[in-house]
Amino acid sequence: MVEAHKIEGIPLVPEPSRNWLNRRQLIDYRHLREELLNWMLHLGKDPEQAKGYAHETVRRRAYDLDRFYRWVWETDQTYTSHVTHDHADQYCRELAYSDESATYKTNIQKALKMLFRWRQSEFNDDLWEPELTFSDTSSASQPKDFLSREERRQIREAALEYGSVPNYNSLSPEQRRKWKRYLAHSLRKPMSEIAADDFKRANGFKVPSLVWTALDTGLRPIEVERAKISWVDTENAVLRIPAEEAAKNNEHWIVSLQQRTAEMLYRWLDERELYSQYGETDSLWLTREGNPYRSHSLKYLLNRLCEIAGIPTENRQISWYVIRHSVGTYMTREEGLAAAQIQLRHRSERTTMKYDQAPVEDRRAALERMG
Repeated sequence: MVEAHKIEGIPLVPEPSRNWLNRRQLIDYRHLREELLNWMLHLGKDPEQAKGYAHETVRRRAYDLDRFYRWVWETDQTYTSHVTHDHADQYCRELAYSDESATYKTNIQKALKMLFRWRQSEFNDDLWEPELTFSDTSSASQPKDFLSREERRQIREAALEYGSVPNYNSLSPEQRRKWKRYLAHSLRKPMSEIAADDFKRANGFKVPSLVWTALDTGLRPIEVERAKISWVDTENAVLRIPAEEAAKNNEHWIVSLQQRTAEMLYRWLDERELYSQYGETDSLWLTREGNPYRSHSLKYLLNRLCEIAGIPTENRQISWYVIRHSVGTYMTREEGLAAAQIQLRHRSERTTMKYDQAPVEDRRAALERMG
């Protein structure tokens, strides 16, 4: 059986399809998927400017499209790499009668449209115009979840505590051995190589600068991934995001920061020069493995911060976007839609309108006034 190769961590052929195909079909399908995924990652969003989709978008749509191909094979009772507009329309008709959410149906249709854009680009096929369309009405409602004001404060403080260790010189030899063992595991170095500088590194400014910047600006995961040192203007306490690097639009943005956040960024930029993994990149933040932060690593970080802060996460949909949702919700309450639109980098005010909601504490206060 052919090995299940991956592109940037995304399986070319998920296991259900590997189990469906024979060896020769698998080789053909894997070749198709390799071309498709590379196009999605590097050209799919804007081929003329060589802009691809965010990694998380590609990962999700890759799985959705694999399910679509598998449906085609099962429906036609034969393997084919050539899917048609009729296939897509029939798939959507069946989807319309399913119990799936409107959001799911809309996302599937987006994935199918992207597939046929790729086929037009690579094979000169016609673009697909679906017989029926799905409308995701959830965007008009309140965001699924966001951090309250108190939780924002707790997360900000938890970022200062994240990964912290005692001062090297304040420890007894026995305590020092204990913390060296911890740092050896955390930094992935032999215990014998852990020194006083590693203690300083553990108490560095990377995580506070990242989290505090997100709490001010509502950085999307793709923006954390793309963030560059050239964006940072600590003197004026702003991020300057150039149009060619902006997410979801092609406009230049100047995004406000608190002075204390600018101070964290200033200290991180100074500290960042000490680490060899940043030697040949202008990325503002990298994981300790030297990789860009993406949705899954940011979600892990946020969950760890919630643990430190004692914020319960049961019955909540905690993702990195709860930070962005909190920025939109409270900026709208404090300064109105126009300020929130600019701070969140929305091209249209209509996108920002979903944040024009009364937070729970405001509604609670209203109830108390009502008696």
